[in-house]
Amino acid sequence: MSNEYEVFSPWAEADRVPASGITPRVSDLAGKKIGLFCYTVKPASTPIIKAIETRLRERFPSSEFSRFEYDYNKDLMDTPDVARFNDWVKGVDAAIAAVGD
Repeated sequence: MSNEYEVFSPWAEADRVPASGITPRVSDLAGKKIGLFCYTVKPASTPIIKAIETRLRERFPSSEFSRFEYDYNKDLMDTPDVARFNDWVKGVDAAIAAVGD
């Protein structure tokens, strides 16, 4: 019997996307296309996004708004909506998310 053991790490290589820097904030929301991300599985997310949109429309009437509603109880990247999400993100200047219970 050998007194040597091979040891394996329990950690998997989990990062599918390499880390990158944060995108700089927009300087002003006026005239921008604002994306509103709503995780609809959480009951409070829809009213939160509606309230945010109402307030932002009052403050920035020249801005456009676009919603992305997500209703799966799992990571968005593991759903059929990932392509739709990627297209949506490309069309907004800034995004706000609501994930509330």
